[in-house]
Amino acid sequence: MSDIARTPEPPYYAVIFSSHRTEGDNGYGEMADRMLELAARQPGFLGVESVREGLGITVSYWDSLESISEWKRNTEHREAQRLGRKKWYSNFRVRVAKIEREYGI
Repeated sequence: MSDIARTPEPPYYAVIFSSHRTEGDNGYGEMADRMLELAARQPGFLGVESVREGLGITVSYWDSLESISEWKRNTEHREAQRLGRKKWYSNFRVRVAKIEREYGI
């Protein structure tokens, strides 16, 4: 994914997922594609940006804390979280931030 997400005027929220992967794919690619497809259909989803070069960082943007909570409770997403802890990530952190200002060209 290489596009910069088009987001509305602040305020909105960002979920920042930083991770180190384990060796091998082990079904990760397919699940990552499914999670992106599923998240994009969730109420309140605004966009996503993701990069991986050793350290992976995915930032998803949401219109509210309630939308983030609903996404966290999604059944398929919960299964992906379980598998991530079990076989895909050696380390990760999730951070939630309120975006109050943005600018760019």
